[in-house]
Amino acid sequence: MAGRYGRPRSVLGMRTVAGQVFLLQVAIVVLLVAASMAALFLQSRADSEREARNRSVAVAETFANSPGIAEALKSPDPTAVLQPKAEEARKHSGVDFIVVLSTDGIRYTHPLPDRIGKQFVGNLQPALSGEVVTEKITGTIGPLVQAVVPVPGRNGTVVGLVSAGITIEHVSGVVEDQFPLLFGAAAGVLLLATGGTALMTRRLRRQTHGLGPVEMTRMYEHHDAVLHAVREGVLIVGGDGGVLLANDEAHRLLDLPTDVEGHQVTELGLDPLTTRLLSSGRIANDEVYPVGDRLLAVNQRSTDKDGGPPGSVATLRDTTELRALTGSADVARGRLKLLYDAGTEIGTTLDVVRTCEELAEFAAARFADFATVDLAETVLNGEEPTAAGAGNDLRRTAFSGAGDTALYPLGELIRFVPTTRMGTGLRRGEAVLEADLTVLSGWQEQDPVRARKLVEYGIHSMIAVPLRARGVILGVAMFWRARKPQSFEAEDLSLAEELVARAAVSIDNARRYSREHTMAVTLQRSLLPRGLPQQDAVDVAYRYRPAQAGLGGLGGVGGDWFDIIPLPGARVALVVGDVVGHGLHAAATMGRLRTAVHNFSSLDLPPDELLGHLDELVARIDQDEDAERAGAGVTGATCIYVIYDPVTGHCSMARAGHHQPVIVHPDGRAEFADVPGSPPLGLGGMPFETLELELPEGSRLVLYTDGLVEDRGREIDEGLELLRLTLAQNSTGTPEQTCEAVLRALLPAHPRDDIALLVGRTRIMDSARIAEWSVPPDPAAVARVRAAVTRQLEDWGVGEDAFTTELILSELVTNAIRYSSGPIGVRLIRGRSLICEVSDHSSTSPHLRQAATTDEGGRGLFLVAQFADRWGTRYTANGKVIWTEQPLPAEPRPAGRGE
Repeated sequence: MAGRYGRPRSVLGMRTVAGQVFLLQVAIVVLLVAASMAALFLQSRADSEREARNRSVAVAETFANSPGIAEALKSPDPTAVLQPKAEEARKHSGVDFIVVLSTDGIRYTHPLPDRIGKQFVGNLQPALSGEVVTEKITGTIGPLVQAVVPVPGRNGTVVGLVSAGITIEHVSGVVEDQFPLLFGAAAGVLLLATGGTALMTRRLRRQTHGLGPVEMTRMYEHHDAVLHAVREGVLIVGGDGGVLLANDEAHRLLDLPTDVEGHQVTELGLDPLTTRLLSSGRIANDEVYPVGDRLLAVNQRSTDKDGGPPGSVATLRDTTELRALTGSADVARGRLKLLYDAGTEIGTTLDVVRTCEELAEFAAARFADFATVDLAETVLNGEEPTAAGAGNDLRRTAFSGAGDTALYPLGELIRFVPTTRMGTGLRRGEAVLEADLTVLSGWQEQDPVRARKLVEYGIHSMIAVPLRARGVILGVAMFWRARKPQSFEAEDLSLAEELVARAAVSIDNARRYSREHTMAVTLQRSLLPRGLPQQDAVDVAYRYRPAQAGLGGLGGVGGDWFDIIPLPGARVALVVGDVVGHGLHAAATMGRLRTAVHNFSSLDLPPDELLGHLDELVARIDQDEDAERAGAGVTGATCIYVIYDPVTGHCSMARAGHHQPVIVHPDGRAEFADVPGSPPLGLGGMPFETLELELPEGSRLVLYTDGLVEDRGREIDEGLELLRLTLAQNSTGTPEQTCEAVLRALLPAHPRDDIALLVGRTRIMDSARIAEWSVPPDPAAVARVRAAVTRQLEDWGVGEDAFTTELILSELVTNAIRYSSGPIGVRLIRGRSLICEVSDHSSTSPHLRQAATTDEGGRGLFLVAQFADRWGTRYTANGKVIWTEQPLPAEPRPAGRGE
């Protein structure tokens, strides 16, 4: 348990009872050993001093009474006689000195020769009186214990003195020689004491589990407090069946007497089943027993597991209230599951009507018998909602429930009466509960006739909850019960409010999505061609398929586009482009690029020059846009531009980062045109190159975007090859049939990218509709040209336009003769309009201007502009061509159709 409190399990731990007892016992033993050693030391020292005194006296008396001492003292030189004898006696007796003295205290002998003849240090008077003297003094050889005895003469007088002694150092040495024995004995005693103490404290540690006094006190207090405070009864029964402990809750649950401890379980007056369980001591897990008016859940375990004392402990829990609460918990759990399921089943699509239907279907199946949802017209139209309530029309959008009731049908416009609870609650945004519709508490004022039919049908309870999102009421959801006998309650009202609140968010999200999607689609449709222009060059069909909503951008709105642009001289330009990405930004960028292509094509530029200008425009747009605000600009746009001339069958094309077009020859052979590759628009740094080729009549030009051939389920090369094979296998149909065949073969089930497809079948204009003349640079030749043109127009059956055409040609040819050099060409083309072309070798383009009244010239080009429907200039490799178009009566021509 010491480890439980974060301390190591150590006997020496100062915070444990065992450790404290152990340290106390060790301290006592150490003190006893120390005291014993001190006593032994003092006793040994005292014995040593006594031994030193006795030895000093014995040696001194022996030497003083030895024969010849008295005679030696009377000799002329006592030192010579006595010094050797004294030293020999000292060495054999173990004393430090033997000194022979005169009665005056003058030394005759001494271990140190230089001390002979000097005064003796010590008390001599008792010795002169015939007594023996012992004392501790500091002599010439240091601190010592000495004895002084008299030397008697023949007549009994004292003729001299003898002193013998031992120094304190030698006395200490005698004591120290006994120290090893003393320390050994002390160590033995200490080890024995420590071992005995350790054995005692080990048992004590097992009893206290290593806890300290404070911890044991706290544990006991907490144990006692918890034992009697818990809501579970605790009953401990000994091995003999007697009650050892019962806490307060056990007393309450079993109705036990206060002095129950010590009584047998069989004496407690419990029912036989409970008594048998508590007496048996068997293991029990949540077994329920009736005790009085309570149901007790009993858990019982044995206490003798792992060496514990015999007996058992039982815990008792009152489940009477729990059974009642279980029913409420089941209801709450069911409602939580209902809300969870609603979150997964309502709002699965971004469609307003479908979301309302999901709410009604879910509520009718899981909550009510019938459910209706009414929305404001602005919400259904995807517009920003305004305040809805009493006085505002709501349209019934969803209905669910089995049976034919008198409820308003789908599509019905409903206006709630302001004086009813429904009208008031809808205006305030408050839910309304009608627990009993049969009492007709005022709700019937909305429609009395319909109300009676509802009651007759069996509808007896109703909840109406306004659909509120972002502080605005979108409509109202109503729930009705008929077959379910339970009426709606207050808990059902809160559940309905939570259910409707979640659904309202989904409906508002769907409304906002519908609005954004409608705006994006409207923008995109306004930017794409709405029809095919009138032209004589190709039969055209096209297809545009947006990406599937949810997989690409806002409902599939993207940046793919195509165009068919009529050009002067009966030519046509076919364009297909792709802006990377989806959404409003891609659609807006596509519109900007398409407008730019139209503007550049009006200059009658060749494909490579047009793409060059478009590339510069994109780069300039990218530089002007703030990258943090507008994203990544329009970098990533691709484009292919094709010009076809039906007069000559000549075709020129260039591409910028786009896939190569497919040419299907009249014999059915399909191949990719080897148009030189160039980087996407906006990157710059690389020139664009043009592919020039001649196409026979009936050839097909197929332009497309990457969404047609790219798919997650196949490689790009597989998609391109599948496109080529499909075109080769469908080479005899119309362009419309070709488009359908290509989409069937290549269109994914769920396209993740926009798809633009453009198929043009080439025409060659009949030579009978073309007339050409070569005019020499002579003003006199103008009249001959005018006459030839008049005859040609009459042959074509448009002689009524001869005068206007003569006037236009006269002015254009005259200007060419006056301002250019070299041969001049005139060509008439009778197509959907009458086209007049005058070519020369000059690169100077005429400009329309307003001539002053005094000017002799400058009015010719003004007249041309007035009489011609359109006019302009295009440059060629050898000069320029000035062209005009005049309207002619329309002739039926085959033309393509698009979707």
